[in-house]
Amino acid sequence: MKSAAKTFPLNAWYAAAYDVEVKPALLSRTICGQKIVMFRRKDGTVAALEDACWHRLLPLSKGTLHDDEITCGYHGLVFNGDGRCTHMPSQETINPSACVRSFPVVQKHRFVWIWPGDPALADESTVPDLHWNDHPEWAGDGKLIQVKCDYRLVLDNLMDLTHETFVHGSSIGQRAVAEAPFVATHSDRFATVTRWMEGIDAPPFWAGQIKHATGYEGPVDRWQIIRFEAPCTITIDVGVAKAGTGAPQGDRSQGVNGFVLNTITPETETTCHYFWAFARNYCLGEQRLTHELREGVAGIFREDELILEAQQQAIDEHPGYKFYNLNIDAGSMWARKLIDKMVAKETPPDAPKVIPLRTAA
Repeated sequence: MKSAAKTFPLNAWYAAAYDVEVKPALLSRTICGQKIVMFRRKDGTVAALEDACWHRLLPLSKGTLHDDEITCGYHGLVFNGDGRCTHMPSQETINPSACVRSFPVVQKHRFVWIWPGDPALADESTVPDLHWNDHPEWAGDGKLIQVKCDYRLVLDNLMDLTHETFVHGSSIGQRAVAEAPFVATHSDRFATVTRWMEGIDAPPFWAGQIKHATGYEGPVDRWQIIRFEAPCTITIDVGVAKAGTGAPQGDRSQGVNGFVLNTITPETETTCHYFWAFARNYCLGEQRLTHELREGVAGIFREDELILEAQQQAIDEHPGYKFYNLNIDAGSMWARKLIDKMVAKETPPDAPKVIPLRTAA
C-alpha cells in the first residue's frame, strides 16, 4: 500500500464507530491504515489500542476481554485500556517497554471519534459538528456503509448533488437540481455549496414528506446547503417549503427540513467507512417514520455505493488519469484543496510518512 499520508491527514478526528457498536467486547476496525481494537470500559468510556500485541504482534482482537483488560490470545500477556502491560506469564518482572499504542477517544454526537495522529495535538473542541444527530429538536437515525473506494470519491459525490438527477431519479432527483444555479464559498476549514430551486414540483421523496407533515400538495421552494468540514465531514441542509412563503429568506415554517449527516473515515487508500444519518425536525414522535426514512435513505445511498465502487474500479484500470473539472465540481475542488493543505502541513519533505507501529523504549 502507498503511503497513507499522501491521501489523508492523520491529525484529525475520525469516526471509528457508532457509539452503540462499542460494547464491553473487542471490536476491531482499520482507521487510516492503522488496525485498532476498541472496547467499552465498565465506567462507560471507550479504550482504543493498536491491534497488535507487543510480544509477537498477534492482533489483540483475537484475545479476550476481562475487567477492562485484554489478554492476548497467543501467549497470555495482559494489557489495560491505556496500552500498558499488566501481566506477563512465567515472570514476575514486567518489561517496562511492554506497551501498545493507545489513541485519544471522544464520544460525541452518537459517534466514537479517534485521533490517529500525534496525540499531543488532539483537541476535543475540533470534533466535527453533527449535533443534529442527538439534539432533542431533531429525530433520526443512520447506518455505516463499507465502501470500496477512495474516501475522497464519497466527498466528491456529496459536494456535487447534480448526480441526484441521474442516479436518484426515482426518489430525490429531478431536472431542477442539475439546472439550478449554485454558490460555492470556502474558508480555511470549510467549503459550502448552496443551491435554491424556487417554485418547482417536489420530487417523490419530498412531495411525500411535506404532504405527510403538513398536508400540503403543490409547488415548493427547495434547498440544498452542503457544508464540508475538513477533512471528512459533510452536512447537507435539505428540505422543501410551500412555494412563496419565504423559505429563501429564512422562514421555513411552512415546510419540512432535514439534515443529511455524513462523516467518511479512510480505511485504506481505496476503502472507507461511510457513517451517515438523516435527521428531521418534523413529526418527531413518529418512530415508524424514523425507521422508514432510515431504510429509504439507505436505498438511495446504495445507488451511490454502486456508482462509487464502479468509479474506483475504473480509476484502478486507468492509472495516472487526471480528472476533468466542470463548474459543478467547485465544491469538491475546494474540499480536496483543504485536505491537501492538512496533509502538507503535517508531512515535511524529510519526515516519516506514517507513524511507526511502535517506537523503541
